[in-house]
Parts: sequence; structure tokens; C-alpha cells
Amino acid sequence: MIERVLEPELMDDPDESQAYDDMDHTEVNRVFVQDLLATGDLGERVLDLGTGTARIPIELCQQHEQCKVIASDAAVSMLEIAKLNIAIAGFEHRIELQLIDSKQLLLDDEEVDTVISNSLIHHVPEPMTVVAEIARVLRPGGKVFLRDLMRPESLEEVEHLVLTYAGEEIERSQQLFRQSLIAALTVEEMQELVEQVGFSRDSVQATSDRHWTWAAEK
Repeated sequence: MIERVLEPELMDDPDESQAYDDMDHTEVNRVFVQDLLATGDLGERVLDLGTGTARIPIELCQQHEQCKVIASDAAVSMLEIAKLNIAIAGFEHRIELQLIDSKQLLLDDEEVDTVISNSLIHHVPEPMTVVAEIARVLRPGGKVFLRDLMRPESLEEVEHLVLTYAGEEIERSQQLFRQSLIAALTVEEMQELVEQVGFSRDSVQATSDRHWTWAAEK
């Protein structure tokens, strides 16, 4: 198994944030939301950690007519683009933007019904800080639905995944994907973290050749 090598925790350069938003994540976001909704009722108050430019909250509001979303991120430049995206989509009344560090949420205990996140954990040097905060702010019976990249066992597998899923991208995009794979957690590492805050290890499973998903009720 290759060692985890951290990448920068925060993407807060305006040009990088715009380049990120310009990438086509439509299908990935659609599948994420469909899989989330398949878990059942989300309640009325959903927290999206590491929302970036708020594409997933927008997709969620398009597919779910009732929920309201707190879309949080620690990067000002991401939230500035998110504000525009939300306005264009017409969801200002349902999506609330908050500048929050996911390692120290400015929310009360048991305040939200569902916590979601896509591709946040691999950015965090100490992922347990985020996992513990999720457990704290989630109400009893609430849902957690996190998905992220899964660290491969070898550099050869890393290169295979880069070629398969980013082979037609520019070299900069390929390198970002490569770094993210190497910075990701394994299924077993994530299972150990969720077990420490009272969730079943089995709630974390590999859900593709490059992703794990943590789906559970508190």
C-alpha cells in the first residue's frame, strides 16, 4: 500500500476556483444526488461540507423540492462563484452559503438532519476532526452521506486510474487527479474513523474502482 501524501488543504485562488467550476461534473453530481436520495428521507435541513461552487446543493434542490441546504466551504473564492451559481439557478431561498471550516463547524450539537460531502476528506490532514464534527452536529436518526476518492494500493494503479478517467484532460488536470488519489484514505482507514464516533464499520464501503461512500444513520 502506498503512503498517503497530503495535497494543499484549501483551494482559494480565484483562477483555480473558476477553473474547477468550469470542469464538467454534471454526471458525477447527478449520480451523487440520486444515490443520496435513494437512502430515504433527508429531513428539512441538509449540511453540505466542502461545497465548493455549490453544484451539488443546486442539483439536490432540483431533484428534491422540500429540503434546504447549508452550503459550507472554507474558501472565499469558491463561495463567491457559488453565490452566482445559486442566483442563476434561482435557489437563493433554499441554499444558504456559509464560510465554515469543516474541522470546526459553527453549528450547535444535533442541529442538522443530514450531512453530505463529496471529495472533501482527501483534502484534510486529520480527517478525524471532520468525522467528529459530523457526528456532533447530526441529530439522532439523521443521515450522513459522504463520498470521496479511495487511495490505490500501488503507483501503477494510480496511473491506470489517471489514464482511464483523466486521460483526455490536460496535464495539469491529470496531475491534480493523481495527487488527489494519493492523498485519499483507504476504505479501512475511513472505517476505523467512523467506528470511533459510534458508526458501524460496514457503513463505509467501496462503491466504485476509485471511490468509497460512507452512508449511515446516527
